[in-house]
Amino acid sequence: MKFLIVNNEYRAFLDWLYQVHQGLEKRPYEEQIRVRIESCFGLADFYSHNLKKLGHDAYDVFVNSEFAQKAWAKKHDLRYSQSRTTRWLSTLQKKRQRASKTPFRLLKPLFYPFLRMLDQKGSASRESWFYEILSAQVQQIKPDVLINLTMETVTGSFLKEIKPFVKLIVGQHAAPLPKDNDFGAYDLILSSLPNQVAFFRSLGVKTEPFRLGFEPRVLDRLKTTERELPVTFVGTISSDHEARIALLESLCQHNLSLLVWGNMVKRVSSKSPLHKCFKGMAWGMDMYQILHDSMITLNHHIGVSQSYANNMRLYEATGVGALLLTDWKENLPELFEPGKEVVVYRNREECLEAVRYYFEHEAERKSIASMGQKRTLRDHTYDRRMR
Repeated sequence: MKFLIVNNEYRAFLDWLYQVHQGLEKRPYEEQIRVRIESCFGLADFYSHNLKKLGHDAYDVFVNSEFAQKAWAKKHDLRYSQSRTTRWLSTLQKKRQRASKTPFRLLKPLFYPFLRMLDQKGSASRESWFYEILSAQVQQIKPDVLINLTMETVTGSFLKEIKPFVKLIVGQHAAPLPKDNDFGAYDLILSSLPNQVAFFRSLGVKTEPFRLGFEPRVLDRLKTTERELPVTFVGTISSDHEARIALLESLCQHNLSLLVWGNMVKRVSSKSPLHKCFKGMAWGMDMYQILHDSMITLNHHIGVSQSYANNMRLYEATGVGALLLTDWKENLPELFEPGKEVVVYRNREECLEAVRYYFEHEAERKSIASMGQKRTLRDHTYDRRMR
């Protein structure tokens, strides 16, 4: 079969990627995609790589990666609409990238409201190049299966338009629900959250549970360093993560050597103790290396998960052999054995107590971390998921 996997990027990640790889925006499409995939951020090529191992054709498209998408259009002599607004936004986005490399980056907080408006306007302009290029890609590839990993970005109305070129349209979602609630184009929706499986089924959409996982190829690229980072957290910090912010602030206040990496700390109050623990952003392999180098790494689910464990950090942290300290969820024993493969907490007090205990009991810490990694490499790889 032929699969097309449609994904979406964080704006901050794209800024980072093209800053680190100077001139990448001018390179051919294949090179831009190769560099992006080699970053190992998010799902990278974890689906397509393992589908290919099973004998299928599989292609990745990162729909809002403007430089890459327009390089694809250029390669295929595709003309697309570009309004004055789109050109203006593109220029501003480039200026934002350049500004981050100068001392003026210290002034960036003054421009956060404007930059959020920029991203909103960028979303509003999707009816031009965004959908025209994606439509051309679908029509050229003619996939048997289109897997939409970005249901909040690629709308149901667009999927209905391209449905004649696709045999099966699959959505995957486990986050706050999309504002676009037109799910009629989907033949199947997958979710790692049981509550969302129930929600989509209540709408009459065929839905099945589908878990995230870990890609063992990551291990080949890690530096074999000692675990020198005491307690770490790597993840999103936003208005959707109020309980997470409160937990991290509490740990910072108790001086437990917590180090925090994230992509939205600007949304936290300037008076928050979190700032003293904050180390910046970490994408892809940088994130995996931090997790690998951690004695203990924290996980805390987003509010929409309710009482269910599901997120990527469960597998990323255990996959690289760190001791995972995660919030208790009723389905967690289906994934890992608490106390033997991961450590759980139900509130801030239990989290603090667990951190202190496993600092002092190194043998237990290493044993649980080792068992957690074995479980992930046995049961929770993307090879198994794709099968």
